[in-house]
Amino acid sequence: MLRYAILKPNFFFVTSYSKIAMAHIKPDSKSRLFLTFMTAWMLFFYGTVQAGAAFALTDTAGKRHTLSQYKGKWVIVNYWATWCPPCLEEVPDLVALYDSRKNKDVQVIGVVFDYENTKEVAEYVDDMLMSYPIVLGDDEVVKQIGASDVLPTTYIYNPKGELVKTKRGKLNRAYLEGIMAGAKK
Repeated sequence: MLRYAILKPNFFFVTSYSKIAMAHIKPDSKSRLFLTFMTAWMLFFYGTVQAGAAFALTDTAGKRHTLSQYKGKWVIVNYWATWCPPCLEEVPDLVALYDSRKNKDVQVIGVVFDYENTKEVAEYVDDMLMSYPIVLGDDEVVKQIGASDVLPTTYIYNPKGELVKTKRGKLNRAYLEGIMAGAKK
C-alpha cells in the first residue's frame, strides 16, 4: 500500500515503471528505497511541466487537433483512464456538454492514460457513447499540455486559447458551464 501511495502522484510515468519494477524486484527495503528515489527523480524532472499554451494532438481516428484551430471556443482537455471510477462518472456530463455545444462554442478532447491496449480504449469509448475525440496519452501529450497528479484532471481553455483552470478530480456539466458563464461577465 505504501508503494502505491508513493507512486500515485505522477501516475503516467511512475505507474508504468513501477509495474515493471515491482514485477522484477523483491519488496524489501532496498527496493522501496529504489522506487522512492525513482519517484522523486521523475517528479523533479517531469512533475514541473506546466500546462501548455499550445498543443497539437492526434486522436484515435487520425485527426489532428490544435488549440489554435479552436480559437473562439472553450476547449476542455480531460485526462482519464478506463479503470478510474470518477472518470466514468463524469463522462455523461462531458458528452452532453459536447453534443449540445460542439457546433457553437465548446470542444472537448479526451486524453486516456494508463490503458492496456487500444482495443480496451475503443470498447470503453463505445460503451460510454463518447462522441468527442479521444487521444492516446503519452509523454508527448504531457510535454504539451501538462502533467497530472490525479485522475481525472481537466484543463480548461477560454475562447482566446488561454488556460483558465486546471480541475483535479471529478467535474460535471454545471461546473463547466459556471466557469464559462462567469468568464462572460
